[in-house]
Amino acid sequence: MSEFGGLSDHFVLRMYEFIRQEVQADSLSGARLVGPPAKRRADNLLREIEHRGLFCNPIEWPEHFQETPCEALNI
Repeated sequence: MSEFGGLSDHFVLRMYEFIRQEVQADSLSGARLVGPPAKRRADNLLREIEHRGLFCNPIEWPEHFQETPCEALNI
């Protein structure tokens, strides 16, 4: 069972959407409050969403996430 196995489809989608809203708020404010742990969580949620056959738009991550992917940082 995955870490999201006991959660409803709706809840998984809402968690992903919440991270999207936080990323957008960071982009609008110029802050960097969303960090690598949130990126990892969002990546795991997106995999779960795809595994369940659900649909959502991927999060548009700011440039500082594009420059150094979390996987490369091993964090």
